[in-house]
Amino acid sequence: MKIFLAAALAGAALLAGFSPARAQVYGQFTGARTIPVNGHVFGGYLAASKNAIGVLTQLRLSFYPNIDFGFQGGFNKVDFAGSDVTNLRLGTDVRMLVAQSSESFPVDLAIDGGLGVETGDNIHILSLGPSAVASRDLKVGGSLAIVPYAGVSLLYSSLDIGDRSDTDVSFPLRFGTEFVASPELRVTAELQLLLDDEFNDDIVFTTGVNLAF
Repeated sequence: MKIFLAAALAGAALLAGFSPARAQVYGQFTGARTIPVNGHVFGGYLAASKNAIGVLTQLRLSFYPNIDFGFQGGFNKVDFAGSDVTNLRLGTDVRMLVAQSSESFPVDLAIDGGLGVETGDNIHILSLGPSAVASRDLKVGGSLAIVPYAGVSLLYSSLDIGDRSDTDVSFPLRFGTEFVASPELRVTAELQLLLDDEFNDDIVFTTGVNLAF
């Protein structure tokens, strides 16, 4: 109960005061556990939706226990106003593990904050806001495991699209699983539901790999 209360208070604090450091803006791709101190993880992903397809890379690293940092970059090709537009995506985030699974608490829980920029011909989108993710490691024998996870974000975006300037508040939901083939290799699959997002498709599917080094 004390762990749950601490997690709730930390989440409330993040929602209230975290600004340019939101979540993994363009996707979660991992469970809630942070990487070990001095650890590194590189990820590569392919994302597809009704009107867009993109590639994204991610580098995560840690200097402090239970805290890690991420940097995302890639391209997204969007069918916009009847023509194909290729946008550059850049993002950064910081994540903190606030609870670990135990007999009294069923999941790992992390809160996250980050900032993302998407830019292309006549398109510029700046996004930021808080998020939270929960996951659980499930052993399936030997070194193999699966890590189902679910996350939610509150994402504020400033949009400049063509001659239009506007703001948008969306609530991305993310449901995914990491398939742990070895300590160095994880395959990930993620479904994103981008609720109230004015620019992106409502449903995005992403798959890729995470490589520890």
